[in-house]
Amino acid sequence: MGTSTTTNEKAAGPAKAGAGPSLAPAPGGGRRKRTLGVQNAAGWLFSTPFLVLFAVFMAFPILATLAMSFTDFGLRNVTRPWEAEFIGFENYVNLFGDEKFLKSLFNTGYFVVVGVPLTIGIGLVVAVLLNNGIDRARTFFRVGFYAPVVTTIVAVAVVWRFVLDPSDGLIAGLFSEVGWTAPDFLGSETLAMPSLIVMAVWRNVGTVMVLFIAGLQAIPTEVREAAKLDGASVWQEFRSITIPLLRPTVLYATVITTIGYLNVFEEPFVMTQGGPSDSTLTVSLNMYREGFNFFHMGYASAMAYVLFVVIMGITVLQLRLLKDNTK
Repeated sequence: MGTSTTTNEKAAGPAKAGAGPSLAPAPGGGRRKRTLGVQNAAGWLFSTPFLVLFAVFMAFPILATLAMSFTDFGLRNVTRPWEAEFIGFENYVNLFGDEKFLKSLFNTGYFVVVGVPLTIGIGLVVAVLLNNGIDRARTFFRVGFYAPVVTTIVAVAVVWRFVLDPSDGLIAGLFSEVGWTAPDFLGSETLAMPSLIVMAVWRNVGTVMVLFIAGLQAIPTEVREAAKLDGASVWQEFRSITIPLLRPTVLYATVITTIGYLNVFEEPFVMTQGGPSDSTLTVSLNMYREGFNFFHMGYASAMAYVLFVVIMGITVLQLRLLKDNTK
């Protein structure tokens, strides 16, 4: 009996050992871990310059501005920032009782509501024409439409001041040919903002055009050829094939254009300085004035974060409304 039991245990021992998972480390496992550690260290090492620059010039100013928005930070606190008084949400409350801020918020909304559809629509039309309708000198026209994008705002302002000048401008000359007097586009409360919108559309339509050309060239030619074989007209093909397949591009172009127009600053700053009678005063220009002209830096910081929340809200809304149609 004892001998039988011992024999069975010896026989079962190897079987049990073979049945369970091996506890021995896989060959080369330690070497693999060391390689991954070296790669991670190298990645952090090469990322360090960017991380330092981002922390110093982006992250710290953003957090500092957020902190300033809850204080009465002003010119006296530039050299002694720790003496700024904490006032809580007072700056934010005062903003929505400030007629000038509400006026700038309305002007910015007007600029976006009119400017974005015009930029997207004209950019799409130009892209379709350059992609399909124009065969000769296509590159020349593409460069011509994109040139305003890379032109400095000062050069753009010089050109448009000449075009819009009520006495010696290009439009004034055209009006005089038919015996009319040209209006003062930049000096009129009614026409100043539409004039800036026209200039902004002219300046930014090239960016949207490039995006739409890329989207059009990504549409498979087989789809269009199939539509033509089925007897679809040009408009039916554009409405039923081109537009649905361009929806991701439309989404991206709409979002970046809206964000850019919500931050509009250069056009009114260079052309009108927010006038006449604050009719072209935007939130960004108002923020610049409060912060750098009147040195109400805490108040300007609160204005910046209100604009940030507005941009975030509109962007999320656009993504939800348009993204559902891109699936």
